[in-house]
Amino acid sequence: MKKGIIIIAALVFSAGTAMADPSRKWTLKECIDYALANNITLKKNKLAKQSAAEDTKQAKASLLPSLSFSTNQSVGYRPWINEGTSTVSNGTVSTSVNKTYYNGSYGLNASWTVWNGNQNRNNAKLAELAEQQAELDSAETANSIQEKIAQLYVQILYLNEAVAVNKQSYETSKKNEERGAEMMKVGKMSKADLAQLSTQTAQDQYNIVEAESNIASYKLQLKQLLEITDDQDFDIDVPGATDEQALAEIPPLHSVYETALATRPEIANSELAIKSSNLSIAIAKAGKLPTISLTGGLGTSTTSMASTTWGTQLKTNFDASAGVTVSIPIFDNRKTKTSVNKAIIQREQSLLDLQDKQKQLYSTVESYWLDANTNQQKFKAAQTAVASEQSSYDLLSEQFRLGLKNIIELMTGKTNLLNAQQNKLQSKYMAILNQQLLKFYKGETLGI
Repeated sequence: MKKGIIIIAALVFSAGTAMADPSRKWTLKECIDYALANNITLKKNKLAKQSAAEDTKQAKASLLPSLSFSTNQSVGYRPWINEGTSTVSNGTVSTSVNKTYYNGSYGLNASWTVWNGNQNRNNAKLAELAEQQAELDSAETANSIQEKIAQLYVQILYLNEAVAVNKQSYETSKKNEERGAEMMKVGKMSKADLAQLSTQTAQDQYNIVEAESNIASYKLQLKQLLEITDDQDFDIDVPGATDEQALAEIPPLHSVYETALATRPEIANSELAIKSSNLSIAIAKAGKLPTISLTGGLGTSTTSMASTTWGTQLKTNFDASAGVTVSIPIFDNRKTKTSVNKAIIQREQSLLDLQDKQKQLYSTVESYWLDANTNQQKFKAAQTAVASEQSSYDLLSEQFRLGLKNIIELMTGKTNLLNAQQNKLQSKYMAILNQQLLKFYKGETLGI
């Protein structure tokens, strides 16, 4: 569940070191590790999980009593008071009128919801499920990023070999063009035929440029997934993909699907959504049940109008209280019934979402499985086709040199050979890619 989203400081450091070396060629593993450490979407998912964790703590804290202290300090003024307090000192009578007075109150209050139909406890469980779903969202994103990186990486590998084949074809075309120029000088070839050979050379050169342009485009997409935005050169390591890799045994479809069904985060996320819906129904139904709360408080007050001291007032005015509050819902304008019905509808929606995710998962696995088998068979056929077309072209080239074959036959043979070579490369790398993706859905690490 947590595979692909655990980011450690050493990983970030090593990725940063790799970027510091412009000659570094990135392996598939390095690309994936760097993306998991630096992808912005994954970072946002991590923040969402942290937020969900805070919601869980808040929901659990709501199970505990609350305690608060309050005080009020006020000054009063009575402008029209005429009578005051008389005092006698040394035989002299003095009268004071206190038009301004001061009051103070102090209270410590506590409350605790003892029972509310288990709403508070179910809310805590709901928050825990939301936190788990946030983590699964990160895992889904990480898996998606790894798949995209693998697809781009293999496309670059394929195009690298395609460029090599096109360059070989270009060199052959140049030799044919040079041979044609010599034949034209001795009158064995027309200018029109030589022009066709020149066109073939130009086309091969165009194919090289186009393939290299596609490589640059895929590298750019790969850099974007890795969140590399500078203009530093970026290149990948080109491992020697063997024919044996393309012809490796393909795991059974049912085995891959059953394993994916038990381990893929999108399925686990949908299952948690159903649990959340069940809790939401229970919370909504609790609206029909009574709520029992305990309250308690301590308080005292003082005033400047009293003749006693401040400390004495605090003591004599002290009071304590405790109480039980029972709230019984009678009529709530159908709010509870509506909440229950909507929660039930949401559960049905979650059940349908799970079925849809299971169907999508099977479709994806089946697609990879079919592509792996199809491309493996294509590769086997392409191996034979390349050998056959190579022999045929070698014979055509020799016959053309002797004047036994014309320019059209030579160009057709060369085109057939080039197509066979490209088909072989494409089927080889697509077979390898889809096999790796099947292993990935079985919980294994991607690697070429």
